[in-house]
Amino acid sequence: MSVAQHTAAELVHNIFDLQRALRGVTAAGMKYSELGPAHTGVLFFIGEGGPMRASALAARLGIGPSALSRQLADLEQYGFVIRTPDPLDGRACLLSLSAQGQTYLAETYERRAETLREILSDWTESEAEAASSSVQQLTAALRSAASPPNGAPSGTPRTTAHRTGNDGRHHLDPASEIPKEER
Repeated sequence: MSVAQHTAAELVHNIFDLQRALRGVTAAGMKYSELGPAHTGVLFFIGEGGPMRASALAARLGIGPSALSRQLADLEQYGFVIRTPDPLDGRACLLSLSAQGQTYLAETYERRAETLREILSDWTESEAEAASSSVQQLTAALRSAASPPNGAPSGTPRTTAHRTGNDGRHHLDPASEIPKEER
């Protein structure tokens, strides 16, 4: 059974509205941070993806290499990101979070979770769990459509596996059917 056009259009509107609302809440919390939202976003992606090349990170963020290099330089200066040689290609480097970057990211997650907890104070636990599940399902569908398996047409379903990012949290890994640790 497929989704009606008007429902899909309403969902697109609601997603962008949610994104704007999140930006507003996040910006209000950023006044206590030395980093802007773009820098924090880079940290989140590195934390979720584990060691990765800058080119893969830029593609995942949807930004150009020059914009990313400025942000990475700042994050390295703060001591949040480290570069290590790529064992598969000595000419390339892998980006990962330093211990200080992991701490900063964990504190940011905690601060944002507490803010959201306060905002949703009149929600029940089951309402929050249902919303989280819906967002997770939507995110997986969007990621699957954005990066189909090799040789498969766009929109081909993909099996997801759980993995632990270097931020210590468990994440869905739509890019693989096997947890990263077992590859």
